[in-house]
Amino acid sequence: MELMELTQRLSGLSGPSGFEGDVAEYVANYLHPFADEVHIDVLGSVMAWKRCGQPAARTVLLDAHMDEIGLITTGVKDGFLSFATLGGVDPRMLPAREVRVMTEPPLYGVIAAMPPHVLSEEDKGKALPADKLYIDVGLDQATAEKLVPPGTPAVYVSSCEALGEHQICGKALDDRACAAIIMKAFERLSEKKDLNVDVCCLVSTQEEVGHRGAKVASWTIRPYKALVVDVTHGRTPDAPQVVCQCGKGPAVSIGPNINRAMAMELLALAEKKNIPCQRKAEPGGNSGTNAEAIQITREGVATALVDLPLKYMHTPVEVVDLRDMEACVELLTAYVENMEV
Repeated sequence: MELMELTQRLSGLSGPSGFEGDVAEYVANYLHPFADEVHIDVLGSVMAWKRCGQPAARTVLLDAHMDEIGLITTGVKDGFLSFATLGGVDPRMLPAREVRVMTEPPLYGVIAAMPPHVLSEEDKGKALPADKLYIDVGLDQATAEKLVPPGTPAVYVSSCEALGEHQICGKALDDRACAAIIMKAFERLSEKKDLNVDVCCLVSTQEEVGHRGAKVASWTIRPYKALVVDVTHGRTPDAPQVVCQCGKGPAVSIGPNINRAMAMELLALAEKKNIPCQRKAEPGGNSGTNAEAIQITREGVATALVDLPLKYMHTPVEVVDLRDMEACVELLTAYVENMEV
């Protein structure tokens, strides 16, 4: 399967934090033909191993998360669903938004929006918090209570489409685009016969609510080194302070949350292999990614963070560049292939 098609399929699945089952099932089925072992752990993360066959081989971990931001219903009022957010949902994105309520079968809904005609001057231009909004599913009170119990999740409705010649646009590309990257890298590495390390592909859950999937899975996997792939902000005209640009390759992060030796090795390898690559400072001890959780697992794990530039993060219209994705696949594959233990 081509990288774009895989990304589109992953984007189209519904899987907010804590409710990633459909995504996990798809990922596990995809990786199974390329793996010696595939396992879904108690938190729902998918782990696929490719063994190199050497005795006492160490494990290198490839990680990206599968969960997306979303909503969770909290009750029903006059047939309308009240809700809270899962992860970093931008309240500006909510009014008049189409959503998929994850019942069985799913329900189509829209988030109610007050017409400008009835808004007070004070409220015009304000972003209302989630607890002031409702999802309209077109049902009466009794039917809504029966079909949508509290705790039912919901996600944005958004197709994943080509945007121009090289880019794609859709929901959940944070971090499904990166999941597609490590899945394709694992697929290519599965064809290599002379690796010096075992490879574990971890597509983890609940990153958006505290890196829980990566914390648990990395404790189980006990990797020697880890390569975490997540998104970073891509520059747009209204955000000139953003460093990374879409179309210029993945970015290797440098900072205290990152193993410096691994970062330098990735940058040197990219230059040697003529792989487009950017360099990004990550000054804080908290990168906001699974790298911070994996790095301090057990006795510590040498961890690098490779960032995919993405425009409009945490919106239903996230945008990535397929050239950056392909370059990231090449860089990860080359790094693991050239590892010496």
